[in-house]
Amino acid sequence: MSASSPAAPAPSPGLCKAAGLSAATDASGGGAAGSVYMKLNLTNTGSEPCILRGFPGVSLAADNTGAPIGAPAQRDQATAPADVLLAPGGTGTAVLRYTQAGNYTDCAMVDAAGYRIYPPEDTASLFLPQPTKACSNAGITLLTIGPFQPA
Repeated sequence: MSASSPAAPAPSPGLCKAAGLSAATDASGGGAAGSVYMKLNLTNTGSEPCILRGFPGVSLAADNTGAPIGAPAQRDQATAPADVLLAPGGTGTAVLRYTQAGNYTDCAMVDAAGYRIYPPEDTASLFLPQPTKACSNAGITLLTIGPFQPA
């Protein structure tokens, strides 16, 4: 009689990285006075599952290679973060609020070409073209971001 050893557990998926993701927004979240709520969707474009854990970093940017403009998004702690397992082609979503730059007289308004998005715990980023107005005054926070949730 031979003893067989148990099968090794499958390795758990790693964290999703910018190189294996695509970004899009869905503005069906509506708006409030001076603000627009949208869903920030990150989709796994790779061939292996990965995990989105926590909050993305989000800022407005002058162009696809440019530095951020103004203050980065502030984290909205109202919803608890959850690990979101993304199968290939799967999507995780976070609620992004953009407050109209024109609401602030000391904004120092400039054009932004879109959003720079850093997946949680990643130093590489994605650029999402979406022209809007930004405040170059870093003392004004236009963006608020929630944690990723299953889409």
